[in-house]
Amino acid sequence: MPTFADAGKYNVADIAWILVATSLVFLMTPGLSFFYGGMVNRKNVISTMMQSFIATGLISVIWVVVGFSLAFGTSQNGLIGDPTTFFFFKGVASGEPWSLGATIPLLLFALFQLKFAVITPALVVGAVAERIRFTSYVLFMVLFSLLVYAPIAHWTWHPEGILFKLGVLDFAGGTVVHISAGCAALAGALVLKRRKAHIAKQELQPANIPFVLIGTGLLWFGWFGFNAGSSLGANALAVTAFAATNTATAAAGLSWIFFDVIRGRKPSVLGFCIGAVVGLVAITPAAGYVGVPQSLFIGFVAAIISNIVVHYKNKSSIDDTLDVFPCHGVGGMTGMLLTGVFASAAVNPALTESGWAYGNFNLFKNQVLGLLLVVSYSFIVSWAIFKLINFIHPLRVTEQEEELGLDVTQHNETYHPTNLSVNGHGALADEEVGVQQS
Repeated sequence: MPTFADAGKYNVADIAWILVATSLVFLMTPGLSFFYGGMVNRKNVISTMMQSFIATGLISVIWVVVGFSLAFGTSQNGLIGDPTTFFFFKGVASGEPWSLGATIPLLLFALFQLKFAVITPALVVGAVAERIRFTSYVLFMVLFSLLVYAPIAHWTWHPEGILFKLGVLDFAGGTVVHISAGCAALAGALVLKRRKAHIAKQELQPANIPFVLIGTGLLWFGWFGFNAGSSLGANALAVTAFAATNTATAAAGLSWIFFDVIRGRKPSVLGFCIGAVVGLVAITPAAGYVGVPQSLFIGFVAAIISNIVVHYKNKSSIDDTLDVFPCHGVGGMTGMLLTGVFASAAVNPALTESGWAYGNFNLFKNQVLGLLLVVSYSFIVSWAIFKLINFIHPLRVTEQEEELGLDVTQHNETYHPTNLSVNGHGALADEEVGVQQS
């Protein structure tokens, strides 16, 4: 069939912007790899980065084969898409545009949504880092994409989806991406149990803080495509979402380090970076529904809430390596609920009613119901997936492999920063020499 039949129906400016936005969202996954890779121990840098980055290849293939159909195919009672609708991208290049993005080709919409599907399972890596087998995590990504991500995306973003019809608002993925990944991360941390270093209460230093800074910059930059691109057009709503995204992120980064200072800690690079990411997460569901002042409040509050949850998580026996649940899960929940408070028809005329702050409690109630459903479904199904994989193939590396590091044991590669020095002459640390010899 002809590609893009009746091309006159499309808007060239919208196509150009969504092509750029799609590229920006893709950039977030390598950005996430740097963000996570810089925070783990030196002997697990490569493995952690690879576990995130492999999603760019793995989920791209799954999405073309059946993922797009499950998320956006013909609805089956509002629960899941018909897997045959776009099987192997059948009819995507020549099909009618998506009903909520009528000015861009269906293929471009499918590619834009693909990048969301890519980064979601990559987020879970941070909770299970430094102890999960690479092969087991690849299998988790496949099952999570099909059994968790696709159904929740269908519920939330398909016009026939159960959450869409309920009136739940999620502009760019607060529930679909962050709450689902955060709850899956908590399930993974519980199933894999604690690292030896966590049990021994060893404080492992981040391998490369500049990596974290680079990763944060790439995420912040890419997130403009994530949120502003979700307008699906080069329009005023994209500008509003862009402004809200930057404002909430800036407020959250500052809020995190100021809160640390109040508690007697020094302001740190890690603190600002983590806070900024929490702001990005929290504003995601609200970006196209709230004004700029409200986005500042959302970022400010979300960072403090996540900071407190991280503090109490660290006192517990839960070993969420890089705080995925407190930052992405709780941050997404905060943003989801505050969307129900501050969403305004003045910002987005598509809304039939504004949020609780403007006298409409019903919208907030819908947000709570949607949140509870997604939290429950994602945690339970992800927990079952981790358990199933562990039954088929061990999830955890052996104690010896954990001690040597996953870079060597999973990939036969090592990370040696050029400024690593023990004796002032560039000599490797004893543990690095041992890893090399092993």
